[in-house]
Amino acid sequence: MRDAVIVDAVRTPIGRRRGALAGIHPADLSAHVLEALVDRTGLDPATVDDVVWGCVSQASEQAGNVARTAVLAAGWPESVPGTTVTRACGSSQQALSMAAAAVISGQQDIVIAGGVESMSRVPMGSAAPNGESQPATVLDRYGVDRFSQGVGAEMMAEKWSLSRTVLDEFSLRSHELAAQAVDAGAFDGQLAPITGVLEGDEGIRRGGTLESMGKLKPAFKDDGVIHAGNASQISDGAAALLVMSSETAVQRGLTPIARVHTAVVAGDDPVMMLAGPIAATAKALERSGLSIGDIGAFEINEAFAPVPIAWQIETGADPARVNPLGGAIAVGHPLGGSGAILMTRLIHHMRDNKIRYGLQSMCEAGGMANATIVELV
Repeated sequence: MRDAVIVDAVRTPIGRRRGALAGIHPADLSAHVLEALVDRTGLDPATVDDVVWGCVSQASEQAGNVARTAVLAAGWPESVPGTTVTRACGSSQQALSMAAAAVISGQQDIVIAGGVESMSRVPMGSAAPNGESQPATVLDRYGVDRFSQGVGAEMMAEKWSLSRTVLDEFSLRSHELAAQAVDAGAFDGQLAPITGVLEGDEGIRRGGTLESMGKLKPAFKDDGVIHAGNASQISDGAAALLVMSSETAVQRGLTPIARVHTAVVAGDDPVMMLAGPIAATAKALERSGLSIGDIGAFEINEAFAPVPIAWQIETGADPARVNPLGGAIAVGHPLGGSGAILMTRLIHHMRDNKIRYGLQSMCEAGGMANATIVELV
């Protein structure tokens, strides 16, 4: 029976909005990680059956199938196709699921999954600048005039009784863990630095305090608890994952890092919007036959601090295993690239620490979530 393994995974450093990566076209940012995969593995690009690429704001420079544009920008043969997918913030996690399915089914042998978002060059919401993507039929169904992730985060904080102090403490933890990871060299093996531009993640802030966080104003409600310090940073970045079967890897003399064990997607309340990882995790565990205690590391995207905190409360996961290298609050959340970025972080962490199972999940606009379990090879 065919399987799907991730042979290698690489990411750019994550740049701050209007920061070091703002001058790079998103197709060139994507091409950078595609080229890095070739350099790291010796892969012949002509053997790639498809490039499946996540991207959320498919407008302006990210329009017109940025996956195919990236292949051409990398100088790869014209025979290599590419397709761009969106499942909101989970777009490149969905790209991995599609790549794995194509390999397991035997339709394709070698697929690269990944994604990109240049939020500096293509601002969030560019594809629907006036919010016109939701028709009256949907808005009337839920009795709202619009859907808002920020309001959803406030709803989660209220539902799970999460104070601003709790959220801010978690956010400071994210920065502290990310800084410790940098100092320990935990990211060195997964990064494709852009020489002379950006060598490491740009958003990490050291030395933050509850007092300094307390000066930040709520962003979505005057008396709310969500602010810029306990939400993910707007960022630029890309990542790529080389996917094939174990048999193909052996034939090509390549050593996989992890096997795609289980991949699911779940729908949830689109108004609160951000609680989907709870349902997706339950679905993934049920389908896999594993328990929460079997999982040695979790990457739960820190879109807003209430998301991983509420998820941890509901799942009972060991807090020490949740986002052990920090998360998007510290390093940023380049929407369409985040799924592949988190998976890159996860599998390298699993290999470095000999962790058998890892689980990744992330909330997505529209009230959805992907959950993916990977197993160390």
